[in-house]
Amino acid sequence: MRKTVLISAALMMILVVTAALTAGCGGGESVFTTSGTTVMTAAQATTTTAPSTAPTTQPTVAKFEHTAGAAADLAQLAPPAAGEEIAVFETTKGVIKMRLFPEQSPITVTNFKNLINSGYYNGVIFHRVIPDFMIQSGDPEGTGFGGEAYGGGTIEDELGKNLYNFRGALSMANTGEPASGGSQFFIVQTPNCQYTAEELKELGYADWAAEKYAEIGGAPHLDGIYNAYIYPGYNGHTVFGQVFEGMSVVDAIVEVQTDSYDKPVEDITITRAYLTKA
Repeated sequence: MRKTVLISAALMMILVVTAALTAGCGGGESVFTTSGTTVMTAAQATTTTAPSTAPTTQPTVAKFEHTAGAAADLAQLAPPAAGEEIAVFETTKGVIKMRLFPEQSPITVTNFKNLINSGYYNGVIFHRVIPDFMIQSGDPEGTGFGGEAYGGGTIEDELGKNLYNFRGALSMANTGEPASGGSQFFIVQTPNCQYTAEELKELGYADWAAEKYAEIGGAPHLDGIYNAYIYPGYNGHTVFGQVFEGMSVVDAIVEVQTDSYDKPVEDITITRAYLTKA
C-alpha cells in the first residue's frame, strides 16, 4: 500500500518489529502504505462524482469505540438488505460483492465510493497477495507506493464501532501512523484465527466477537482494540465493508504464484469497480 511490505531496508525493519509485536492471525503480518499530507475529516465526508480538494488538517488519533453487545452486533456479517447500496469488483478471477458501512465509517466509505465513481480502481491490480492473510489493491501504480485519497492526501481513521477484521472484511491500508489511509485497501482472507476465543476475550473483545473470530477466522491483530492492548503505537485498520459474495474468488486470488514481494507473477486486475443496489 504505498509500499506494502519488504520495499526497503528501513521499511523492512519497521515491519519486522511490527510483526513481532502484533503476532496473531495471518502470521502477524501488517498492512502498510506510505504516508500522505492532507487529511479528510468527517465534515468533508460527502460523496461526489467529480474531483475536489480536501482541506489540510492535523492527523487525529482515532479512539477505538467498542461496546459489549449480543447477536445484533453480528450485523457486519449479515447479507445486504433489499435496496442497500453495495460495491462490486469485477476481476480477472471473478466477481466480489461487498457491503459498505457508512454509518460506522462515513469518512472511509465516502472516500471509497468517490474513488469508485471516478473510475479510479478500474484496471488496478492486486499488488500484494498473501495466503492465509489478505489480498491488497487500490494502488494505480501497481507498486504499493502509489495512490491517495479522493481529492488528494489521506483520511482519518475510524476504528472499532463493532466492526472487526473478520474473514471477508474490507479494510483500509495505512502506514501504521494515524490518519494515513489513502486509496489502498485489503480484503481479509485468513480462514483460521490463531487465537482462541478465550484469548481474545482476555484482550477485551466482547464474547460474540471473540467467538466469531474463532468460528470463521480473521486477523484481530489488525483491529484497533488489539493494538490498544498489545501495541498502542500502531492504531490498526479501519473496517468499512464486508464481502458477502465472492469469497471463493478471494481464496482463488491468494493461490496464485507470487514473487518475493508477494506480488502476483501474472496480474490479477479489477477490470471494473462500481456501486449498485442489492
